Amino acid sequence: MKIGIDTFGLEHGKSGLGSYLLSLLNCFPELEDSKIELFGPEADRYTYSSNRDFEYEGISLKDNSAAERKWHSRKADKFCRKNGYDVVFYTNGSRLVPTKAKVASIAVVNSILSAVLAEYGFWEKKRIVKGLSSMDCIIASSMFVKKDLIRCGVKCPRIEIVHNGIDHSLFFPDSKVEETDFADIKPFAIKKPYIIYGSRMQSEDKKHVELIKAFTLFKEKTGLPHRLVLAGEEGAYAEEVQSAALESSAASEIFMTGFFPREGFPELYRNAEMCVFPSVNEGVGLPVLEAMATGIPVACAKAGALPEIAGSNVLYFDSDDIGNMAACIEQAVTDEKLREKLMESGVEWSKRFSWETTAEETFTIVKDVYSSRMNKG
Repeated sequence: MKIGIDTFGLEHGKSGLGSYLLSLLNCFPELEDSKIELFGPEADRYTYSSNRDFEYEGISLKDNSAAERKWHSRKADKFCRKNGYDVVFYTNGSRLVPTKAKVASIAVVNSILSAVLAEYGFWEKKRIVKGLSSMDCIIASSMFVKKDLIRCGVKCPRIEIVHNGIDHSLFFPDSKVEETDFADIKPFAIKKPYIIYGSRMQSEDKKHVELIKAFTLFKEKTGLPHRLVLAGEEGAYAEEVQSAALESSAASEIFMTGFFPREGFPELYRNAEMCVFPSVNEGVGLPVLEAMATGIPVACAKAGALPEIAGSNVLYFDSDDIGNMAACIEQAVTDEKLREKLMESGVEWSKRFSWETTAEETFTIVKDVYSSRMNKG
């Protein structure tokens, strides 16, 4: 079995999907009777081979989403047939799939498809839905994502739920975290105590502005010394977030890191008093799990896939109810019995999610798709 894996649309390994593919490949089983070949931008020839040596087929395209969409709609399936792939794995399945797949194909959808489709015009929406419907299987990151796919009109005969994993060698509680005034996480020294929200400022659905308002209310009510740390790259919504922070009476206690190195997040979480995650359109929810795994209390929106991912091990709030969010922050910071309960149950719950399990379940689906095609003829 020759498996082709599409690396287009992953921001050269820097996006969430890029991290997903790296983690998946690192945990894929060693294959005796199968071969994996990656294909994508020539610039990514060595992006996904740090721990495993995979063959790579570089394709010369302009480095933009329009060129990638055009290639997938017109040439991807033909390319896959020419290269002799038995099964093709489209990693950015919510955006980059062929219009009609003749080769056995699997699309990964970690995003809320309805939100993705809202970015495009009528014909591109129709093409994406048609392409997903032609897949042999779609791997959805949560039941919420699966239901959204169906609501969007995707008629794929098989949609399987495989949750993303987390790396427990990085995200774990550390009793040796020092009682210092600052968290020294290069290139930053962040004053404690602080509350953390890690997310790119890319849309209003991330609810940065509402969080700033809730944090302001929390500060005005309690007078506690906590800071709010917003860790994430600036995106299309950055100006609105920055304006809200400047207008806050707690402006001096709000720290925006900009891009924060991925490898620094475990320490960023461990040194925090709590994680608050108000985003309402999450299909995966990994930051919530990663924060739980490091042993800090978490409060998050009761929206998207988060209730499915976090279970009863976090505090939930309505992200549009500023008072409700502020009250959850106060509770998670001040109620010691509740903090202890959330920390213990969060660590235990997070153990259910691992990249080894994700890779095993994913490879089982790949083999099933291949066998089904072989049996058909």
